[in-house]
Amino acid sequence: MVVCELTDAEVDAMFRALADATRRDIVTRVMNEGISVSRLATSYEMSFAAVQKHVAVLQSAGLVSKERNGREQIVRGNLSSIHRIQHLLSHFEEVWKQRALRMGDVLNDDD
Repeated sequence: MVVCELTDAEVDAMFRALADATRRDIVTRVMNEGISVSRLATSYEMSFAAVQKHVAVLQSAGLVSKERNGREQIVRGNLSSIHRIQHLLSHFEEVWKQRALRMGDVLNDDD
């Protein structure tokens, strides 16, 4: 299935990445400004390595990018990927709205 120029593998990776609460929180934190991985790690009760793994999953899914700034790795949200997911979900919503309208037409049909 290709919807909104996303392959099945890309959609699966994005939703798999967003299925975890910590990763959703990371995306939320880095969407407006870049944050270093070390600073992110202080926000969670897990090891620095665990936070790095979460960031790697998000990066692999295209939801964040990471860039080196001196000794720090800065994580930034990828707004275009979020828009692509939003577009995909809007597409699904429209499909279901059309189905509901058709069901309503069938139920209201006097014939």
